[in-house]
Amino acid sequence: MPSWKVTLPCTRAEAEAIDAAEDLGLDSAPVLMTTEDVEDDAERWHLDAYFEVEPNDAAVAAVQALVPSARGRAPAIEQLDDEDWVTMSQAGLEPLHVGRFYVHTAAQDAPPPEGARVFRIEAGRAFGTGHHETTSGCLAMLDGLADARFTDVIDIGTGTGLLAFAARELWPEARVLATDIDPVAVDVTRENAEVNAVPGIDLVVADGALADAITDRAPYDLLIANILAGPLVSMAPEVAAIAAPHATVVLAGLLGRQASEVIGAYTACGCTLEARDDRGDWTILRLRAGAERYVPTAPIDPAGRDGWALDI
Repeated sequence: MPSWKVTLPCTRAEAEAIDAAEDLGLDSAPVLMTTEDVEDDAERWHLDAYFEVEPNDAAVAAVQALVPSARGRAPAIEQLDDEDWVTMSQAGLEPLHVGRFYVHTAAQDAPPPEGARVFRIEAGRAFGTGHHETTSGCLAMLDGLADARFTDVIDIGTGTGLLAFAARELWPEARVLATDIDPVAVDVTRENAEVNAVPGIDLVVADGALADAITDRAPYDLLIANILAGPLVSMAPEVAAIAAPHATVVLAGLLGRQASEVIGAYTACGCTLEARDDRGDWTILRLRAGAERYVPTAPIDPAGRDGWALDI
């Protein structure tokens, strides 16, 4: 079926707020994407809202309300052909070379760097092609840990599975568990593992880190969570609770201005900051779990996570 796109200019501040926008209350909720038009120009961004059906006046007004700077500007509204717009939006991505890893799509047939571990990750139904600063930063962080030894790895919010695949490549003897709240992402990871001949990745659909399939395998000595700042903060006690003493914890999906609150949440659970990688507006953190396994001071109720959430 064809889809529809509503486009409006916005600022970087509005784009960052949109990343954390609440449900717009529409029967047909759009997928929202923001893009920087001019590098390092905080005033030159735009918002694309993709609808599965033609947006009515209320839907357009809801999108317009997200970008006050565009007040008075008529949105561009267009009908798209019967194609996967997510794939279309990322079709121009160039191959990515990070450390020993080389990530490309099927449309990119240039020869990879000699000796690189090649992953084919198609743009499409799940986040994590490697091109966003958070994913490429995590790849670089993991590559820098290659000389370490890990035996139990978990990738929380795996998306396309790319970071779990990198961990499997770096530590072939480790058990690797990839989880995501979205069943589609888990399906995509399974498909990508087959395409890239990545063995031994266990998959779980789970909200957070409290599922039996996760806790039964704890503790983990490498924990990766590339999600968003709010969930990182709210999940800190449950993530820390499944970490082995002195475990390495890699966190991403947070903006630089959110780093102190994320660090604070994990420090309260016994972790200490070891490294920080700032890439544009985004930050990747590496922390070390405490010398003793963390025990939450109160039972963790997933329904109560909203009360811990970071205001972003």
